Amino acid sequence: MRPRPTLRAGALLAAAALALTACAGSADEPAASPTSSGPPEPVEIRFSWWGSDTRHELTQQVLDKFTEKYPHITVVPDYTDWNSYFDKLGTAVAGGDAPDVITQEERFLNEYASRGVLADLNELGLDTSKVDEGVLQSGTIDDALYGVATGVNAYAIIADPTAFEAAGVEMPDDSTWTWDDYVEIAEQISTATGKSVYGAQDYGFNEPGFSIYARQRGEALYTEDGELGYDDKTIAQWWQHSLDLQANGGQPDAATTVEVDAGGPELSLVGTGKGAMAWFWTNQLTAITNASGKELKLLRVPGETEEERTGMYFKPAMYYSISAKSEHPEEAALLVDFLLNDPVAGEIILSDRGLPANTDVRAAVEDKFSATDKQAAEFLAGLEADIVDGPAVPPVGAGQVAEITRRINQEVLFGRMTPAEAAKQFRLEVESAIG
Repeated sequence: MRPRPTLRAGALLAAAALALTACAGSADEPAASPTSSGPPEPVEIRFSWWGSDTRHELTQQVLDKFTEKYPHITVVPDYTDWNSYFDKLGTAVAGGDAPDVITQEERFLNEYASRGVLADLNELGLDTSKVDEGVLQSGTIDDALYGVATGVNAYAIIADPTAFEAAGVEMPDDSTWTWDDYVEIAEQISTATGKSVYGAQDYGFNEPGFSIYARQRGEALYTEDGELGYDDKTIAQWWQHSLDLQANGGQPDAATTVEVDAGGPELSLVGTGKGAMAWFWTNQLTAITNASGKELKLLRVPGETEEERTGMYFKPAMYYSISAKSEHPEEAALLVDFLLNDPVAGEIILSDRGLPANTDVRAAVEDKFSATDKQAAEFLAGLEADIVDGPAVPPVGAGQVAEITRRINQEVLFGRMTPAEAAKQFRLEVESAIG
């Protein structure tokens, strides 16, 4: 692993011979050491992100702290909701007006990097020494770091222990359970409760679940070269497990499943007390716990010891990227460094953008986490020894795959496609999307 130099900003402007050093955990260091040439001239940069009103408020608090540390830098907030974010970003980039610091998502990172929109964060000297290597690789394309994780999640099973207890079914040993165990346990719970509580909620609407399944078998959803890296029999088997669950009553009928999926985390079977297990990201534990009013538990996905290797991985909740066209790349890098490495920012953001990717910051602010965030942090820490690597950065066009997966999964559940037919259709449509 090549060394990663600590972020160093050189002279910010010709009139300002000022050296800045931003190091992880250096919240109390002075922002600048003016020379006889005087303080640096004012600089304005733009930072774009998406999210709720709560995220906007938290982010503004962080930006206020950043401005206290670097008073010559003004950060203009550029935020919107998720549904319109990438349309707005695409329009700005096309018009030559990209934000200086850009929040990115996994499925779109390669698309913007391949178009020359994003700078290599390694060349800007960003300090990433406290970020897991596998997490860094998830933002790396051809040895260039185009995005650094805002925080990390894992795709896992959220289980309701009270549902297991009510059904008289023991909680599984998630370090060894198999896919057959998963199907059988779900059936047992549904049968014992007369389907007043289902054993499981369908997992097939989200392609990260299949990515894990393929990785367990030494395959991959995408290869490093941006192609599909799995056997069609593998994805057909993945869908067959879902049909087996539907047939044995371990999960609801197709119409109910589609309705539940549309409701999101809070209206999931676990969230409404009508299910024992569901697949979600670890950062969704808080919302589902609050909805259910119960203490829930995170479980590893089944099959992690069943096949060739483990398939679970740490996923960046989002990425921080910097525009390759930024007129102020050093100042933009200072902002990313502050967001990533400064405990002051970490104490404000906490888990809003995933658990902090900087492990030192995560440890420093863990006491401020909610009970569910602490559980998620412990769960992620327990995975570290068993996670082999992260998946390849999704290729250009991968942003369409979520909808393809959702639509074809629905066809399978309603019996309009067999798993084998769905596998062929999925490959056809995804290959068309990714070129």
